[in-house]
Amino acid sequence: MAATIITTEDLWEFKMELLDDIKKLLNNQSGQVAKKWIKSPEVRELLDISPGTLQTLRINGTLPYTKMGGILYYDYQEIIQVLQKNKVNNKS
Repeated sequence: MAATIITTEDLWEFKMELLDDIKKLLNNQSGQVAKKWIKSPEVRELLDISPGTLQTLRINGTLPYTKMGGILYYDYQEIIQVLQKNKVNNKS
């Protein structure tokens, strides 16, 4: 079995590749849904709200949605925008 010499440069390159891979994984897993359109149960779980609260958000126009074939779909990015728009900064 032949010995392989690993240099500091090899380790640095490996580290950078590993960090890039970890960043990609974190971007995909950082709480964001991989799908653009999500259904009502997923929205309720994401926002930790009841079906009635979700219905109220639809009725009063707070949360935009699309209905196709009796199924309600929500754009994930629009949900994030609504959350950002309604963000409250409490500075004590």
